[in-house]
Amino acid sequence: MVLAEAKADAIISRMKIADFRDEGTEATLLITSDIVVVHEGIIREKPTTKEEARQFLKGYSGGHVSTVGSVVVTNLKTGRRCGGLDIAEVYFHDIPDEIIESLIDEGIVFNVAGGLLLEHPLTLPFVEQVVGATDSVMGLPKALTEKLIHEALLPPSK
Repeated sequence: MVLAEAKADAIISRMKIADFRDEGTEATLLITSDIVVVHEGIIREKPTTKEEARQFLKGYSGGHVSTVGSVVVTNLKTGRRCGGLDIAEVYFHDIPDEIIESLIDEGIVFNVAGGLLLEHPLTLPFVEQVVGATDSVMGLPKALTEKLIHEALLPPSK
């Protein structure tokens, strides 16, 4: 959750918050999030080389990974900030080397945490099971985000 909070702080520092706190203004929400992939106890960010991407994807083949997503919702009018974590697991069948190479050649694996592309047409047939929400694995857990939006819109406690 730290990275999502840091993103919120960085964005807010560039804004004129007074503009959002006027009496007559509607609430404005800032939603920030981040996700990492955890495989065999190691946090994996976006792969930076073909070899690293290959190592990540081969490691998932016939195994499983976890995703840890964080979401922070900041009510810019009240200053209330609500955050939470969402964890999901993805279990894979064996992924053929030619599929891994095709994913790497496309290059999209370099844009996502752990090179994990659950929804990609080349990857999807090799997903055995998802424990948790698919949207969580893809980067923004809908149920958690909705819960945090409702919390951020609550009136300030006295």
